[in-house]
Amino acid sequence: MITLGVADLPRSIEFYEKGLGFPRLESPPEVAFFTLNGSWLGLYGRDALAEDATVSAEGSGFNSFALAHNVGSEAEVDETIAHVLSVGATLAKPAQKVFWGGYSAYFRDPDGHLWEVACNPFEWIGPRDPD
Repeated sequence: MITLGVADLPRSIEFYEKGLGFPRLESPPEVAFFTLNGSWLGLYGRDALAEDATVSAEGSGFNSFALAHNVGSEAEVDETIAHVLSVGATLAKPAQKVFWGGYSAYFRDPDGHLWEVACNPFEWIGPRDPD
C-alpha cells in the first residue's frame, strides 16, 4: 500500500476520486483508501502521518520518488494530463517521447507529490483482460 501525507484531506480525496477516477473504498473520516491495480492508495493528514512515523512534517523539494499511472496510449497520456491539470494538478514535465521508447508526462498533485503518466508500448502494466 502507498500512503501519501496530504495537507487538505477533502481536497485530495476530491482530486484522486474525481480527478483521476480512482475507486474509493469505505474508510473512516480521517483517512481515505482507493483501490489501484494490485495495490491501494491511502491518503492521510501530513502532520498525522509524520507524527505516526516520528519524523518532522516540514520538508520541500524532490522526495526521491515518483508514482506512476500507466495508460494504454499516447492519446490517453495527453487526455489524463489535461484532465488532472483542470482539477488542480500542476505540470512538471510536458508529455513527450522518452528515452526508453515510451511516452510520458509528469504532474504534481495538490500536495506536490510527483506523478508520471506513461504509455509503455513494450509491456502493459496493469490488470490483464480475463480472456
